[in-house]
Amino acid sequence: MSILAARAHPRKTARVITCAVLGDGGWGTALSLHLFSLGHRVTLWSAFPDYAKQLARTRRNARYLPGVAIPRGVRVTASLDEALEKASAVVVAVPSQHLRSVIKRLAPMDLSKRVLVSVAKGIEHHSLQRMSEVIHDELGRVPLGVLSGPSIAAEVARGKPASLVAASREEQVARQVQQWFMNKQLRIYTSQDVIGVELGGALKNPIAIAAGVSDGLSLGANAKAALMTRGVVEMARLGRALGAKPETFWGLSGLGDLVTTCLSGRNRWLGEQLGRGKRLRSVLAATPMVIEGVETARSALALARRHHVELPIIEQVEAVLFRGRGPKRALELLMQRERKAEFV
Repeated sequence: MSILAARAHPRKTARVITCAVLGDGGWGTALSLHLFSLGHRVTLWSAFPDYAKQLARTRRNARYLPGVAIPRGVRVTASLDEALEKASAVVVAVPSQHLRSVIKRLAPMDLSKRVLVSVAKGIEHHSLQRMSEVIHDELGRVPLGVLSGPSIAAEVARGKPASLVAASREEQVARQVQQWFMNKQLRIYTSQDVIGVELGGALKNPIAIAAGVSDGLSLGANAKAALMTRGVVEMARLGRALGAKPETFWGLSGLGDLVTTCLSGRNRWLGEQLGRGKRLRSVLAATPMVIEGVETARSALALARRHHVELPIIEQVEAVLFRGRGPKRALELLMQRERKAEFV
């Protein structure tokens, strides 16, 4: 029996729950399949009624997760009321810049006995809030966990091994998310450093764009290793200023996620195209996917300036994306920065 066929027949877990997954992108779809494989009752919500009907009919997410079948047992709907009916866990897998508009629609509902699990990675542009801050801003102090780490959707959907971090200010919530999501293919660690886990997931994306630019310019392994290493330093520097634990950025939700994103994925791909001389507008037009690192570069730089933190790599990425700076000039400016010790 193939992996995909096997995952169409869920295994029972110690406690079966009802899950609503909000967001029909690759990651939302992959988590729907994963939760269903654990024996949970799963409803996948799409904001687009026509696409929801297509998903329900074809059992394929050809736009965002091609090549993976959606089991018949996963219900698909465009109705939030239907999605949240009896749901104990509400997985929020909406792109960061659209998160608030979706969360506002949840405000009239009683969420006090549900656990929200945010898997969105980004920083809201106008408010500079992390995703959990946006959720609390709209819903108050609801039970909330954050799930992040190195997670290519297509690999998780196919049952390939991965490890993530479930973070919450309430330890019991983090442990609950761990229990609901963990199996032999997906190992979950817990953390109470919500700030660090969220910032790691957001900031690694513009660093991955820089790594892609390096690939596009054929700069080699040395340059890419330096970008990744100094990128973690930048992530930790801003995280420390915002109250995160520096060690979080050397874990799965920081370094781990950064490595995966710099080796593959949409953000690295976009950077590579820019390094080869293509324009941002044409690159974005070539994919239906939301590439979170584009807006995050701008938001992260604004957040850093608010807290008087230097982010040299992200600053150059933002200039390439939005200020017309050429990739080669951005590289020159990075390499010609003032002399300094590695650890200060």
